Amino acid sequence: MKKIIIVAIALLCALSLQAQGDLHLISVDNKDGKVTAKQIEKMLNADNFAVDLNSPMNGPFKKQFQQTDFKVFTLMTFHHKTLATELIIKYPKVGAITPMGIGIYQGINEDTLHISILTAEAQEKILGIKTPLFKEIETELLTLFKKNFPSAKFEISEDSLKESRDLITLYELDLDGEDWEDAKDEFEMNLESSFEPFGFIVAATQDLTFLDDEKIEEVYDFYDTYSICKLKVIYTVAKSRPEASAFAPCTTMVYKKKDEDKIVVGFPAVYNWLSSAKIKDKAAEDALIKAQNDFESILKEVTE
Repeated sequence: MKKIIIVAIALLCALSLQAQGDLHLISVDNKDGKVTAKQIEKMLNADNFAVDLNSPMNGPFKKQFQQTDFKVFTLMTFHHKTLATELIIKYPKVGAITPMGIGIYQGINEDTLHISILTAEAQEKILGIKTPLFKEIETELLTLFKKNFPSAKFEISEDSLKESRDLITLYELDLDGEDWEDAKDEFEMNLESSFEPFGFIVAATQDLTFLDDEKIEEVYDFYDTYSICKLKVIYTVAKSRPEASAFAPCTTMVYKKKDEDKIVVGFPAVYNWLSSAKIKDKAAEDALIKAQNDFESILKEVTE
């Protein structure tokens, strides 16, 4: 039987108490509805970024809940075409937020389109690392948005709530000399089959070695990510804190470094949503905590 070691990343407490919000909030006049998620996708792809997922949620909202509070509600993920490779090579845990999320939303009675993106400092806080690469990506990204939307309003969200719980959790699967390819296939097959019974949807999967096969494969035997949604969570949270959509879909990473005899699985906890988006609504908090518990139970089950 495989030995499972649950690793909690030590957080930098001082960072969690900093008096600064975790989200860039961009507001664009969109009374005529001409600014669309497709337009934003095209803008990113034409620059130094690549969009991995562009998922409109109003259709699923209406189908499952028979209503939506939004004219636009889109979950988008993207990565930097060159710096993402450097991040993955230097910081294995970065796959928990690579690709990154962008929330794009506009209320039914609003004339303003809103865009929500994690700050560089928030990404460092979540992963427990310090690197100038996040700031470099952030600068390019904001410059691009300002160029394309010169009249937009750029703000930082309210100070995040204090959070003492681990913002990311890692599970280590000790291979004990077992062939890693067999272990990977078995683990990922069991993982994927376990999502649906708990209401999770795999919005996208990626083999991150595609970023730069040669460089990444020098460090990793494999590096996969799953973009995972739980529709009830997104719908419930969006009613009070739509800016939390920057965290959705949640990315689960599965990788093995060449110099290690273990497979690592990790995901950012829902405590990021609660803290960064200042979620205080009980229904939203209950939905998030249930999702956290369900997801942990899945990982424990498939690694026994």
